[in-house]
Amino acid sequence: MIDDAVLDFSSGSLFVLNAILAVVMFSIAIDLKPRDFQALSRAPKPLIVGLFSQFVVLPVLTFLLVLATQPQASIALGLILVAACPGGNISNFITHRAGGNAALSVSMTAFATVAAILLTPLNIALWGSLYAPSAEILRSTKLDPVSIAITVGLMLVLPLMLGVMLNAKRPDLTARLRRPLQWLSMGIFLAFIAVALAANWGLFLAFAGGIAGLVIAHSALGLAGGYTTATLAGLSPFDRRAVTIETGIQNSGLGLVLIFGFFGGLGGMAIVAAFWGVWHAISGLALAAMMSRKEAAR
Repeated sequence: MIDDAVLDFSSGSLFVLNAILAVVMFSIAIDLKPRDFQALSRAPKPLIVGLFSQFVVLPVLTFLLVLATQPQASIALGLILVAACPGGNISNFITHRAGGNAALSVSMTAFATVAAILLTPLNIALWGSLYAPSAEILRSTKLDPVSIAITVGLMLVLPLMLGVMLNAKRPDLTARLRRPLQWLSMGIFLAFIAVALAANWGLFLAFAGGIAGLVIAHSALGLAGGYTTATLAGLSPFDRRAVTIETGIQNSGLGLVLIFGFFGGLGGMAIVAAFWGVWHAISGLALAAMMSRKEAAR
């Protein structure tokens, strides 16, 4: 029974994952300067649309998917939790490959990361409680929004602030660090996920088949929801690509941290987040390859 399965993941592994995600966030932040945020304050519409798509549209679509498919409790809560996380760390790279507005993508990641302090625990509690089976898990779990906010703050927001400050004070240093650090941090993150999967391979094989279809459908809903929201808002194709990818690429690494930190590594949730981590990279790169065939109008 997947709702009773627990993945093998030590407290030391959780600390390492936290550290890796902090480095990944730092590597993104050194692409940013304070003036990037000032530019968005003068023309905030694409950013507002993107954040609305991430934190409102995607959770609503996820809840509708859960209602339509009626998955087991831990799987449903895993989908809801991933949808409540901010955009994934590889979204900026994929947006650049797709020929979209990479500056908007990086800024969306930054603002969504800060907003996640409040909105991630809120969305988990709200949508998880509206589906009866997952509501049972939430009732039996001591889900402390303040603790989640502190986790997000230390792991994502603090590295973000440090990266922006370093880029403002030492642009010569960040110019040398930027590309090697981004590739190195993403390589270490993917290697960590691979090692964690190998340690739980039997459990993953036993249940991943039933989860794969849901994760693929969920990812497609995220991309479609982002595209539709950006189109209805009248964004340019250049900005639309960034919003589409940012909505469909979620920070599954943060999802895993929250699952092991607050839900005891519950099997269905962890397998959903792990499969998301693999699939969103595959689907995102495939979409970027298709989009890049035609230059986006600005």
